[in-house]
Amino acid sequence: MKTTHITRPVFRGALLAVLLTAMLHSDGESQVPAGSQDQALVTNLEEADWSPPGTADRFPKGVQTAQLGIDPDNGGPIYYARFPAGSHFDLHWHSRTEYVAVLSGEVTLVLGEESHSLSTGSYIVIPARMNHSWDVPAGDDSVILVRRRGPADFNFVER
Repeated sequence: MKTTHITRPVFRGALLAVLLTAMLHSDGESQVPAGSQDQALVTNLEEADWSPPGTADRFPKGVQTAQLGIDPDNGGPIYYARFPAGSHFDLHWHSRTEYVAVLSGEVTLVLGEESHSLSTGSYIVIPARMNHSWDVPAGDDSVILVRRRGPADFNFVER
């Protein structure tokens, strides 16, 4: 298994604005259909409205999400996810591509057969149906920003 380490110290506020903009338009095409408009959104991570992520019993204990919106064209959610220090998210895949930016903390992402050590400022594109898992080291919680290309689904891989 190949391991890479990505570190990019950046200013958090500027990073959030740049990454959210890039994630919302990551395919290079406008996400706004003719005749419609996006709603204005200004949000601060420190003011996120955190709640449990749903009813999936395989989510790590203590993980929380804060919804930011739903893409009106494809139904894909955009949200923050906070993972507790020392947590593990089991190997799984999604039917649609997932775009992720690490906003705080560190995570180890196993993507396919490769392991990646990621920290604040890292950006990941997880292709549809690619197996992946997350580990957060002991110490501090980690927060990621997620955008999905369609409705969220979690398909866990049995080993």
